[in-house]
Amino acid sequence: MATLAQRPVPSGLRTRPAPVRARAGWLALDWPLLLATLALVTLGTLLVWSATSHRTTLTGGDDTAYLRKQLLNVAIGLVLATGVILAGHRWVRLLAPVAYLGSIVGLLLVLVMGSTINGSRSWLELGAMSIQPSEFAKFAVIVGMALVLGERAAGRWRSQVGTVEVVAMLGVAAVPAVLILAQPDLGTMLVLTATVLGVLAAAGAPGRWLAGLGLAGAGAAVVAVLAGVLKPYQLDRFLAFTDPDLDPRGAGYNVEQARIAVGNGGLFGQGLFHGSQTRAGFVPEQHTDFVFTVAGEELGLVGACVLIGLLLLVLWRALRIATASEDVFGRVAAAGIACWFGFQAFQNIGMCLGIMPVTGVPLPFVSYGGSSLFASLLAVGLLQSIHLRTRREARGAHLV
Repeated sequence: MATLAQRPVPSGLRTRPAPVRARAGWLALDWPLLLATLALVTLGTLLVWSATSHRTTLTGGDDTAYLRKQLLNVAIGLVLATGVILAGHRWVRLLAPVAYLGSIVGLLLVLVMGSTINGSRSWLELGAMSIQPSEFAKFAVIVGMALVLGERAAGRWRSQVGTVEVVAMLGVAAVPAVLILAQPDLGTMLVLTATVLGVLAAAGAPGRWLAGLGLAGAGAAVVAVLAGVLKPYQLDRFLAFTDPDLDPRGAGYNVEQARIAVGNGGLFGQGLFHGSQTRAGFVPEQHTDFVFTVAGEELGLVGACVLIGLLLLVLWRALRIATASEDVFGRVAAAGIACWFGFQAFQNIGMCLGIMPVTGVPLPFVSYGGSSLFASLLAVGLLQSIHLRTRREARGAHLV
């Protein structure tokens, strides 16, 4: 008599694996990614609080004003990330065109009725809330490009894409890029350009396309300077980057003060809420673009390295999720998110250290601001969704 283990299993039982939520649940999430993200938003909230608590011109005398605002931003962002995870991979792909079109509409509205802050018309005022559509455009472009390639591949991963796929993906990126350049938001444009090139490289685009696009980008930058597309303050920032002593009280002031603040921290820092440059308010926009200087001054080299280490952990997990995914859409989207986070973090930290020009981009998960945090946490939600799908497919293949 056959034992229970030897008896054939009815086909109906073999072909109906349990849903991912029931089988994997929250234990199946990528926990290193989740914990690193939570640590970054927690650290960022503390740094924002330290950078603003003493600035009465910002807080109106309420030293916890920005703490409460950032906690609300974190809560909303986590809800958005959870929504993406619960929606599942199928709904994310179905709603990708909606997200892309929504970002286009937002960018168009900015040009018509947006508010100008720091020389760039990038914001929509919605009551007491300000929204920056260009932050969501980064996420939408990545998802849109991944969807184009996913649909063309029809479920098969190919080591190289052809001209049709490259042109289609560039078309997806071109419309938001033109609208962002019209604001003009040079920092976001640089991040978007690096992200698009990263997505194309991850998708397996021919090398001639990547080289051609790189040369075209360099040529476009030269033309923009010669044609007067860039505003004077943007040109001054690049000149100050090449020579910080050229205008130490003007365009070079931010970089000079940022480097002083980071240098003040030494090995272990002056202590949270005790940074001398931070308390004196010498570093402009310290709770947003220059929040890394708070970490450098108050937490020192050790604390700054911890922050960078957490960012690197997020990038590593995103790349691991990309390489593990057998789905073209998931693989390209995860790689694109890694490129986005990686270049933007490098750009932000680099301008605080004087090795990159000042372009006004936030540090992912750390800088104050709802739009950047919402977009970043949406991306983390998508990474978790891709990870769960990969786990489910691997489990289903094991059961067959």
